[in-house]
Amino acid sequence: MRIQKFSRPGVILMATVVAIITSVVVANATQTVTTPNAAFISYNLAGVANSAPITPATNKSVLVMGCCTTANTTVGNDRGVGQVSLLHIPSAVIAWVGLESFAPAAITSGESAVPGTHIVWIDGTHQVDIQVASADTILIHNRNAGTLAGNVTLIW
Repeated sequence: MRIQKFSRPGVILMATVVAIITSVVVANATQTVTTPNAAFISYNLAGVANSAPITPATNKSVLVMGCCTTANTTVGNDRGVGQVSLLHIPSAVIAWVGLESFAPAAITSGESAVPGTHIVWIDGTHQVDIQVASADTILIHNRNAGTLAGNVTLIW
């Protein structure tokens, strides 16, 4: 049995075709991964007080997660968490949907530009919430008579 060999230019041509096809497949298979932006805000609010206004990213979905880490206040154990997906349309409205902290847990949703509008409870006894501060900002509000502490994280 006789084996026929390809000519040297034929082998080079085949290797070039394989390299081109491989490059095209690899170029189409790449995925772009971006690192998210985040803001972390700690709070330690005296009774019946507000944080400074917080401006969420505009025209993007923003995950807002908050928690209260204070235990054993005059009302009970305030530790808890809550979160919403939020959309800030500049100079118009803030819209959201998410989950209130327990006692009892509930779905929260809405849109508003009216200061003081409740967005989400972030503690276990519904004493600390995130509210609309303006059409462009939100804030953390402690309605309890005692000092409560925790943090809020925004990811976009």
